[in-house]
Parts: sequence; structure tokens; C-alpha cells
Amino acid sequence: MRISEIFCSLQGEGVLMGTPTTFVRTVGCNLDCAWCDTRYARQGGTEMTIDQIFDRVEREGVPFVGVTGGEPLLQEDIHRLISLLVDNEYHVTVETNGSMPLESIPDSEEVMISMDVKCPSSGMSDRNLMENLEFLAPRDQVKFVIADRVDYLFSRKVLREHEINAPVIFTPVGGTVLKPLAEWVLADRLMVRVMPQLHKMIWGDARGK
Repeated sequence: MRISEIFCSLQGEGVLMGTPTTFVRTVGCNLDCAWCDTRYARQGGTEMTIDQIFDRVEREGVPFVGVTGGEPLLQEDIHRLISLLVDNEYHVTVETNGSMPLESIPDSEEVMISMDVKCPSSGMSDRNLMENLEFLAPRDQVKFVIADRVDYLFSRKVLREHEINAPVIFTPVGGTVLKPLAEWVLADRLMVRVMPQLHKMIWGDARGK
């Protein structure tokens, strides 16, 4: 499996925000979002076995693991890695861009799918697999990264057209529209969580943070 980096930091997004987490970042992505902040993970990296990755996670010494990318579901052995981590009592968050089927992700109470729905500003909104929303459970989450009013209206439309059985996160791109986003959500009484990107507030765009 090709790995860009493995590091321990605070979870910066979603319902586990602020939780010490070991991140396993894989190489490669099938999308090209306009505001992507991990372009370095599109290529390069180091080939590692499942056991080598697991040993690195063990050395970090925290019970939460974030499997991210790039797009981790592109990796042939990602499901074996997730199962190994769960079997060893880790809680695993699988961060996926929402463009690939979710059926093969191991079904466990200790696995949280954190799925993006890409908004128009990303340039990738036509790649969303909306049927993935049917596979989300209350232990999962769906994230909309919002850059402007157009993105907000798109997100609101998705929520009105689909029944989502998981927490919904609205996150402003780089914090740029945090206050307007909060005001739009309150005006429409949307039952979502408006949350900034904590890691960017602390470390900016530093790699491995």
C-alpha cells in the first residue's frame, strides 16, 4: 500500500474534532477539487505493508485512527488494514470523497465513515455518488465543505432531497465564510453542525498536522 504520511495530531473536522488521532494518509485521488489542501498526496509516498503500517500506528499510542488521503478507497488493501485495526480495538474513521462505493468498508461499530458531498466550488459535484447516502448510519457523518452561497444552496437542496441517517457537518473552506454560513443555517433552521477546520486554526497549512 502506498502511504504519503503517518502522524499523530488532533482530529480537525467533524464530530470527533479535537480528539488525538493517528492519521494514515494514502497516496492517490480520483478527484481534483479546486480547494484541495493535500495535493502532495496525489503522488509519491512510500510503499508499506499492512504490518508496517500497523506497527507505526501502534507506536503512536492513541486509540483513534483516521484513514485518509487522497482517496483511501483507491488502495487495494485498505479494507484489510481497517479490519486489522478494528480487530486490535482501534476506532477507525474512514475519510472518503464520496465518489466511490462504500459497500466494501468493514461493517463495525468501531468504523466511522466520514463521507464528503462535493459542492459546486470544488469543481467535482458531478462526481458525487448520492446512493452512498443510503449506507450511512448514525455512527457515520457526511460533510459539506462550503465556499459560498451557491455551495450552501446546493447543500440545502441535497438535504431536502435525501434522507440522511447520520450527522451532517457544514464546514467553511478555510474558515472564510464561517459567520455567513452560521447565519444561513440559522435562518433556514437546518439541523446541521457548523464546524470550522480546527487543524487549520491551530497549524495553518502545515503538512503532517
